[in-house]
Amino acid sequence: MKLMQVRDATGASQDAARDVKGLSEAARRTALSAGQAVVVAHVAAHELGAAAYAIRAVMTDLPKSDQEKARQKECQWQKSRLPEKIRNLALDDQRLRNELCWFVFDNPK
Repeated sequence: MKLMQVRDATGASQDAARDVKGLSEAARRTALSAGQAVVVAHVAAHELGAAAYAIRAVMTDLPKSDQEKARQKECQWQKSRLPEKIRNLALDDQRLRNELCWFVFDNPK
């Protein structure tokens, strides 16, 4: 399968995840995160989307009082898995594009 075919199929699956009735918001955001991770191979600037969707997914369906702690925990988990060679680059990218990613990467250092 060619990259553009993968991109198109993933885009269709993400559209479907948005439209499924009865799907919890957490499940929907998890599906969007997975789809984003697959589809971004063709554009390097989109790599933060999957991480941002995953952070939003863990916050969803929690009481407001627990959402910030869940966001911080997921951010820390993600950061702990960044390879040392790209860690500073990824964190700087988060800082620069935090607004585009729903501000889920606050304090990315």
